[in-house]
Amino acid sequence: MHPTNFEKTAFSLCPICLKVVPARIFNDGDDVFMEKRCEEDGDFRELLWHDVSLYKRFYSYLSDGQGLKDPLAERTGCPYDCGICSHHKTSTLLGNIDVTNRCNMACPVCFADAGGRVYEPSIDQIKAMMQNLRSEEPVPCPAVQFSGGEPTIRDDLPQIIALAKAMGFAQVQVATNGLRLAESIDLCRDLMDRGLSTVYLQFDGVTPEPYLINRGRDLLPVKLRALENFRTVGLRSAVLVPTLARGVNDQQVGGIVRFAAKNMDVIRGVNFQPVSFVGRIDALERAKRRVTIPDLFALLEEQMDNEITREDFYPVPFVVPISQIIAAQTEEARPTFTIHPCCGAATYVYKLDDHLIPITRFIDVEGLLETIKREVENYDGSSLGKIRMNGVILKDLHKFVDETKVPRDLNIARLLLGVLRSGTHESLADFHAKTLFLGAMHFQDPYNIELDRLQRCGIHYATPDGRIIPFCAYNTLHRQAVEKKFSVPRTDATKQ
Repeated sequence: MHPTNFEKTAFSLCPICLKVVPARIFNDGDDVFMEKRCEEDGDFRELLWHDVSLYKRFYSYLSDGQGLKDPLAERTGCPYDCGICSHHKTSTLLGNIDVTNRCNMACPVCFADAGGRVYEPSIDQIKAMMQNLRSEEPVPCPAVQFSGGEPTIRDDLPQIIALAKAMGFAQVQVATNGLRLAESIDLCRDLMDRGLSTVYLQFDGVTPEPYLINRGRDLLPVKLRALENFRTVGLRSAVLVPTLARGVNDQQVGGIVRFAAKNMDVIRGVNFQPVSFVGRIDALERAKRRVTIPDLFALLEEQMDNEITREDFYPVPFVVPISQIIAAQTEEARPTFTIHPCCGAATYVYKLDDHLIPITRFIDVEGLLETIKREVENYDGSSLGKIRMNGVILKDLHKFVDETKVPRDLNIARLLLGVLRSGTHESLADFHAKTLFLGAMHFQDPYNIELDRLQRCGIHYATPDGRIIPFCAYNTLHRQAVEKKFSVPRTDATKQ
């Protein structure tokens, strides 16, 4: 028997008819699989995760969030009546709004597909969707990302950005292929001046080949021009977003990270997205294209000579104690990052000359977070209790920092105290300015979807009919219906 055997029951979807079916998640040697059976369409087996030990380590951080107050009533059951329903355990951490399904490209790996109809909500509809996000309780949605299609196709995108900023979103993001941003420095400046916080830039690699496969043409020069435009106008918060597929760009993950590190004046992070098979990509390709999060870690280890390893990464809910202590300090409800631990992972690295040093090499992050968790659990809500909690954490902070390994120009104690005491955008920005974020987010598809993961999703779509829909439910089940309901034929759209 494997020393780290793992097995649990779950609910999934039949990838053919999309009915809810029971599933079994288990390891076979070092690999974790899902098996499920549909009475109409037969048996299915799908790889979920390489490295069962890492799966168990991540799974140990499973954490329940508070969900949303007064969710929509459930009628036909999860995941068909998303809205969000009472089963959902995580509030909206990032609200997605598709501002168009039109695009100036036609990539086979894309979630969206304009087809013969145009989905393009009006400014009033977008404002209502944002208000829906900002009205959530107990915690208003703190961040919004405008996507598509290609959002920069809309000439009124600057006004949409300004509206989002005025409505109180702390983070206003655009997910883009960068074509128009490379063409127009004025557009880059206008978006930044209106309040754009971060550009999520599609970025598949550091050579032409991945773009030729994924996008049909060499777009690397376009990406470089877009980044140079950001540099010129002073936009300092781009995140590179590679869609990762085996045989396409899996041999470039190390190169992408090193490219980002050389451009940290503009690039704040890399968020790898292993390909999800819900778009126009042929499903028969999934077996040879599938990349799991541990595969990404292994590629980084190999291509970066273990400068960054899987041990440096933690699942997203690992940081829940930080949200809890900030809430205790400020006496305000805060977003808690209780997404499923197998959905995403992250670390931060510090650049010293030509070397990248994960912060886990000089901070005992597990010990620090465990102490914070213990003190928050013991906090009684009183002023005296807050003083005691802060005193214990302050007294013990030095135990978790190896000063002999801390880079000379990084005052890690001050940065940590700033984040723990206030969690303000300013203190977090100070931390981000010294480090590079490396993350992975593996969105689900009909072959590997697990409803328990879905019910912990923190990335939600707002739709014109007033619903809030988890990301993977929207792209697996709901996108076509929403776009059909609120779209017009392409010929009609050209007359508007």
